[in-house]
Amino acid sequence: MAEFKKKYRTTPKFRNLVVWIATVIVSLIFILGGNKIVTKDLTILYAEDAYAEKARITSIENTVSDNYELSEDVEYQNDLTYFKARILTGEFKGQEVLAAHTSDNYTVQADETLEVGDKVILYNYGTKEGDADWVYGGYYRLDAMIRFGLLFCAALLFFGHLKGLNTLVSLAFTCLAVFMVYVPSILAGYNVYFMTALTCIYVIIMTLLITSGATEKALTTILGCSFGVAVAAIMELLFDHILRLTGIIDEHSIYLGYLDSGVVINLRSLIFGMIVVGAMGAVMDVAMDISSSLHELHYRAPDLTFKELYQSGITIGRDVMGTMANTLVLAYIGSSLCSILLLITYSGSLRELLNRENITVELLQAIIGSFSILLTMPLTSLICSFLYTNKSFLKLEQNIKDPSDDFDPDAPVTVLEPEHKSIIPKDPFEMFKKKTDANAAKKDEAKEFGNYYYEGQPPKEKRTSILSAIGKKKDTDKKSEE
Repeated sequence: MAEFKKKYRTTPKFRNLVVWIATVIVSLIFILGGNKIVTKDLTILYAEDAYAEKARITSIENTVSDNYELSEDVEYQNDLTYFKARILTGEFKGQEVLAAHTSDNYTVQADETLEVGDKVILYNYGTKEGDADWVYGGYYRLDAMIRFGLLFCAALLFFGHLKGLNTLVSLAFTCLAVFMVYVPSILAGYNVYFMTALTCIYVIIMTLLITSGATEKALTTILGCSFGVAVAAIMELLFDHILRLTGIIDEHSIYLGYLDSGVVINLRSLIFGMIVVGAMGAVMDVAMDISSSLHELHYRAPDLTFKELYQSGITIGRDVMGTMANTLVLAYIGSSLCSILLLITYSGSLRELLNRENITVELLQAIIGSFSILLTMPLTSLICSFLYTNKSFLKLEQNIKDPSDDFDPDAPVTVLEPEHKSIIPKDPFEMFKKKTDANAAKKDEAKEFGNYYYEGQPPKEKRTSILSAIGKKKDTDKKSEE
């Protein structure tokens, strides 16, 4: 036991393994326990007498068309195509049912030609569509998305190795926390402000402990990211009051007010959640960029002062900020491009367009996110500069010894990065230079003495031994002649 403690207990790898296991256990408790609590009295997620099942088309039946005159010049045509399909999931699995696909010449949509063998989604709400009990709901796309997701996971593992695995684990826990705890808690009537703050704190700490381990780099990133998210939350509350937002930004917001759940959802609080959660991802990215860059810079140049390291962090942050602000704006525009096109078409002026609440919220998301990045940059640089140049941490690095076989007592020690060895020379090319110089000396000496030298001896010792050998050989030849 004493030997185990001596070799493994104080090493960075063992410490990070313990932290990783503890983080995974706490995450499972948070997600499973939180889901059980928030969904205890939530029944809206389980609709009665409503089914949505995967099916495969086995045959195409007839098509029935109805024509109606909407006006003298406009005629409405409704086509009802019947087909048979075999249910592949749920309690009706294996049954062949009759389903209907509805199309018309009034709704602008792409033509969907159904063929035998296609996988589709069928809905059954307890009502009939013509003579069919099931209604066509679209092509089944989940299989293709799963294969694409598995390809992404394989690429992440191939290029990222252990870091890629940790990224997948943290991403899985983040998605589970959002869809199993955060979203159900809002539908159950929990305070959106509190649940948003709790979710952000969990995601930040969990992600950085799993991906970076219990290191100073993870600590600085957690502190910097938490500050940036706090800035986003405060600014949202301030502008929510100044701009007098109502929370009705699209038709989905209106539909939330008609949910048959007995819970009244505060639409203004949803804007708070949208902005804070959206800003968290960008702020975490910037905080990690600065923390990781300064960590590597301090690792390669440990003699840098607090001021020099801080100035380097500001310089790095400015470069990151220049592209990240564009990333936020473009991401929000891309996610609501259809709405923007429709609003531009039906807006009388640019002033009217920008005054709409849904456009205002999109702009507010981009501005608050960029402002959070702007303030995260100097604080993260300040924290990193203080911790990385602090004497107590330097003393800790010098006192910790690595039990590896390549221990060099004259080399500096680092425990900041779990994937690095704890004993690494200041100059990573030092060993290469020594080996190159030694090989060059051997080649020069070989040329001087007719490619004759002894391996494994310093040049001076080799030269002395070679001269001695040549002298002894001459003396032997003289004695033999005499």
